[in-house]
Amino acid sequence: MGRALALRIRDTGFRPEVIVAIARGGYVPARILCDYLGVNELASLRIVHYQAGASKEKRARLVAPLNLPVAGKKVLLVDDLIDTGETFQVALAHLLELGVAELRSAVMLAKPGAGAEADFVARRLKIWRWVVFPWAAVEDLGTFARERRMPQEQAALQRRFLADYGLRLSAQVAADLVQFIRLKQPT
Repeated sequence: MGRALALRIRDTGFRPEVIVAIARGGYVPARILCDYLGVNELASLRIVHYQAGASKEKRARLVAPLNLPVAGKKVLLVDDLIDTGETFQVALAHLLELGVAELRSAVMLAKPGAGAEADFVARRLKIWRWVVFPWAAVEDLGTFARERRMPQEQAALQRRFLADYGLRLSAQVAADLVQFIRLKQPT
């Protein structure tokens, strides 16, 4: 998807000077786009909205502004997906306040009904669903497991995810989730 997204961007003639990732989901896609688009300037900003698992705050809010000067530059804002659009709206407004010359946005996935649109989308989902990206799988699935008090034994955890969510976890992922759950337990 990263390659497809980069090619879409490249085909439009837009050549960003800086790529800005929305932390944390945008880190991996932004890094991939840097490679394919030949961009060396990579920065991030952090907006809190969704947290580990599916827990969500009332409003998206900027908690770590961009610390790289972007005034007068062409900027590409990147996230892994666009859901409600609130995170994107906060990020776009922040970058515009910093005086960018040109601002475009890109996401790997766009969910239906999002309150904002990205300029570039690798793939659009037809129906809303929770998406677990490889770079967030342990945290997302581990949080689901911990909050739902799932078993802390690998095989039992695999059975529970299959029964509850239709997800077939590999032995390695299940073992990683068990470790995550144990790490996050209160001491």
